[in-house]
Amino acid sequence: MTEITAARPGLLTLGLRQGRSELTRFLRSREAVVFTMLFPVLMIVIFGSIFTWEIYPGVQFSQYFVVGMIGAGLMATGFQNLAIQIPSERDRGELKRLRGTPMPPAVYFIGKVLMVLAVAAAETVLLLVFAVAFYGVTLPTEVTKWLTFAWVSLLGVASCTLCGVAFSSVARTARSAPAVATPIALVLQFISGVFIKFTQLPDWMQQIAALFPLKWICQGLRSVFLPAGMAAEEPAGSWELDRVAMVLVAWCLLGLVLCLTTFRWTTKRDG
Repeated sequence: MTEITAARPGLLTLGLRQGRSELTRFLRSREAVVFTMLFPVLMIVIFGSIFTWEIYPGVQFSQYFVVGMIGAGLMATGFQNLAIQIPSERDRGELKRLRGTPMPPAVYFIGKVLMVLAVAAAETVLLLVFAVAFYGVTLPTEVTKWLTFAWVSLLGVASCTLCGVAFSSVARTARSAPAVATPIALVLQFISGVFIKFTQLPDWMQQIAALFPLKWICQGLRSVFLPAGMAAEEPAGSWELDRVAMVLVAWCLLGLVLCLTTFRWTTKRDG
């Protein structure tokens, strides 16, 4: 008698299934969808309507502001969303049950990464379409600039996602997670040049912001959407794309180490 054993799905297949499941769950949460997808658009409407002057010859403030909102959107989707979502799953015992199944732990994290990538891409496209249609934002035409946009966005999403997973262990309960994560995200947005020109901030704020990924994400994105002449208005007098890459890679590595050493599948009361 011959035994026929079904082949076990590979890690990639399981990860894709988990990613689809995570995305479906996200789309079912109206609050998460509205806040994540529409908040940047709402900010464009408010700031784009108030600040209508030029910040550089031929460059409206909206052209600068949309860059900051793309960066803030990447951080919100990766860092803020996961730092709030994962503690909720931990509190409900979902992580404990997943850990007790034969599913490799990596599948859970692959699913989160795929969900963040999908949401971040959709949010960015929505934001750009809206900004181009209603606020005169112009898109780059050079292929090299779109390549820069791609690697800055991917490194930005990766660093924010890893930091979000790691930071999810800070909140003691699901209820306290928004109170812990949201103020940090807001402070970083204000000191990283999202709402106003970065060089208009006090020097000490600029120095603090330079320690975190968001400042470098926004700086890299500015090199894509703003004219080359505006590079002279950066603190170093250039876009510093090599440093942008190094800092974001460093945060990816740091975030990975923190994930591996601090992530908890159970609450403290579970032991």
